[in-house]
Amino acid sequence: MILHLTTILVFQLIGETLTRSFGWVVPGPVLGMALLLLFFMAAPRVAAVIQPTAQNLLSHLSLLFVPAGVGIVGHLDRMGSDGPAIFLALLFSTALSIAVGALVFAGIARWMGAEE
Repeated sequence: MILHLTTILVFQLIGETLTRSFGWVVPGPVLGMALLLLFFMAAPRVAAVIQPTAQNLLSHLSLLFVPAGVGIVGHLDRMGSDGPAIFLALLFSTALSIAVGALVFAGIARWMGAEE
């Protein structure tokens, strides 16, 4: 399990290093995840070996929301003044993300020749 987590973190480190070195706007963990996906596509056996560890990590993903909750409680005074703007930004960005995701899915389905 340690080797599997190390593999995941090494790809995150590679992504972070590339984005900081070249000044790219894409977040390092996102680039690292894309590189990890390419690695898994090139080596499906490795993906199959790491999958149980990744599933276990994902099953405990809710623990990562605890720091976010603590951060909100720590800044409750700002939530009073900036709360409505933050709420509207979250609402708008969520709706926009869902709409773009649906349009991309429909476009790719049409491109791949899927029947409706």
